Amino acid sequence: MMRVFILGTGRMGAWFAQELSAENNVAVLDRDPEKLAGLEQLQVLSTLEELPGFAPELVLNCVGLHQTIPAFAQILPFLGKDAILADITSVKRGMQDFYVRSGFRFASVHPMFGPTFANYSDLKRENAVIISESDPTAAQFFARFFQTLQLHIFRYSFQEHDRIMAYSLATPFVSTLVFGGCMKSEALPGTTFRKHMEIARGLMREDDHLLAEILFNPHTLGQIQKVSEQLSELAGIIQQRDFGRMQRYLDHVRENIHE
Repeated sequence: MMRVFILGTGRMGAWFAQELSAENNVAVLDRDPEKLAGLEQLQVLSTLEELPGFAPELVLNCVGLHQTIPAFAQILPFLGKDAILADITSVKRGMQDFYVRSGFRFASVHPMFGPTFANYSDLKRENAVIISESDPTAAQFFARFFQTLQLHIFRYSFQEHDRIMAYSLATPFVSTLVFGGCMKSEALPGTTFRKHMEIARGLMREDDHLLAEILFNPHTLGQIQKVSEQLSELAGIIQQRDFGRMQRYLDHVRENIHE
């Protein structure tokens, strides 16, 4: 059992608080009292000045991505030097440098199931990332936690994480945004269209800062270039009405997706 302090009780922070409280002593703090609703069974702090009294062993920062480092900077003066810092950011740019400067042990993780699409009652098909530079003790804590949920665990370095996220997050995000950008406000038939629209609407319910930071990942531009190249090739095939090229293109796509 650990004393875990969770800063930020949005959808993901509240979820971590509920799940971790089963086997740990959890305290929470959020600037918005409404977000603390439903967490009354946990220790709710009113100010950071109360933090030394709780003496957290692990500080899990669940505020918005663009606020993560500033929030950590506010917390550090209230922590003992043995505390472990942890983040759940979707883009790790700047996190490693911050942790090195802080002098604290740390764990950096990324639960790969967003609040929009995930079924929190059954996460067996979902994934989580643990950054390989994390403190071994902290990494093991999160590994055990993720394993109890039967999540698939991936381990990447800070640099590998952002490169892979540009591929696995930014590429579908960009494709969905392009789809949404072409839409008109009218009802249209078609099962495929409806499924794409459900994905687009789900994506648009995500936090704007989160979407922006994922797309601002330095590796995203390379993925956008690949999307642009594929659109150009497909446009050329359609313009020429070349069935042979179309068949080769479709075979290439099937091979890529292992269909």
